[in-house]
Amino acid sequence: MPLPMNRRLALGTALLAVTAALAPATTVQAAPTASPDLEALTQALRNTTAAGAPGALARFSGPGGVRVRTVGVRDRATGSAMDPRARFRIGSVSKTFTSVVLLQLVDEGRIDPDTAVNRYLPGLLPDDRITVRHLLTHRSGLADYTDAMFEHTVPGFEAVRNKVFGYQELVDLSLREPRTTEPGVAYKYSNTNFVVVGMLIEKVTGNGVAKEYERRIIKPLKLRNTSYVHPGTQIKGLHTRGYLHPDEAGAPLVDSTEQTVSWAQSAGAVISDPADLNTFTSALLGGRLLPARMLDAMLTVTPTDATNTRFYGLGLRRYDLSCGTSVYGHTGTVQGFYTYAFSTRDGRRSLSAMANTSNKGDANTALGGTLEAAFCGKPAPKTTARGFGFAPAEVDLPEHNAR
Repeated sequence: MPLPMNRRLALGTALLAVTAALAPATTVQAAPTASPDLEALTQALRNTTAAGAPGALARFSGPGGVRVRTVGVRDRATGSAMDPRARFRIGSVSKTFTSVVLLQLVDEGRIDPDTAVNRYLPGLLPDDRITVRHLLTHRSGLADYTDAMFEHTVPGFEAVRNKVFGYQELVDLSLREPRTTEPGVAYKYSNTNFVVVGMLIEKVTGNGVAKEYERRIIKPLKLRNTSYVHPGTQIKGLHTRGYLHPDEAGAPLVDSTEQTVSWAQSAGAVISDPADLNTFTSALLGGRLLPARMLDAMLTVTPTDATNTRFYGLGLRRYDLSCGTSVYGHTGTVQGFYTYAFSTRDGRRSLSAMANTSNKGDANTALGGTLEAAFCGKPAPKTTARGFGFAPAEVDLPEHNAR
């Protein structure tokens, strides 16, 4: 439901009014009380490696403690088993980090979500109707420049692997393409939106997004393995290597671990680990990062597909699962990594799952099966794994070790 373009209410009133207006799409389902189906969780990971991922893992935290399951390898060269302590690139889960920072600035009265982007960044966009809210909800109509950039997956990646872009360069790439929709009319996912959000954050604060992530999210939550290292190419410390599938069937995987991720920046360049992601989504849904009215606005969602089970709010997805519960978070895709990071509405139950591959849709779909297993206990269909040499690993920790 697009917002009227002339709405210029006081911030708190506007956000609450929007929440009320879209209430039918934001009904919160009760979280199930049953424990996760750990056999189904492991099977979902097996299905993911059977579909072409060298390894996969899932970390569930809840009132009963932490449950970790891993399958396959984190490094094909050494044969090292997938390790839940290892860092990896979280891709578009970064958008939720970026949205939290932006909404904190809204709460501070430094940005109005219903004001034109061009008011803050004069002349940046060709349409004064595009508001900050349109960016956060993917309703700006700005084309996703990555569609052309990665039309040919491996050549496109190799062309930008070590390149350092300025924000303006990325916006210019988008503006070369036709607009996808009129502002506010329809949802159309675009990395351009969160590149511009990064520009807004830096313009309003006078700081790089790395500093704002650090002081507003990473330090308050004590996220020990989360960082934004752009334009550095390495993942420091223990980390999982990522492997990109070429477009050509049967072609060898490409190790895509080292790269600047400058093509994404505030849309997808954060590095983290499973424990930190659980902490982040749990803290966000539990109200530790945003005041209630801002969190309500963030959770005000509209459908993104015809199934009426997938929704998008302000930098946050909502998935309605088969058991009737709703989970909130984001998915991430960056060369070599698929990520899911979701929590129940009360923040008490969280799942982070990762596979170290990309450009392999079947693997991404299989990894999504971890959500049903964790939050519903529904078994994933069994598939014979195309083995990478490791049996599933199991780690169960008491509740006080969850973070």
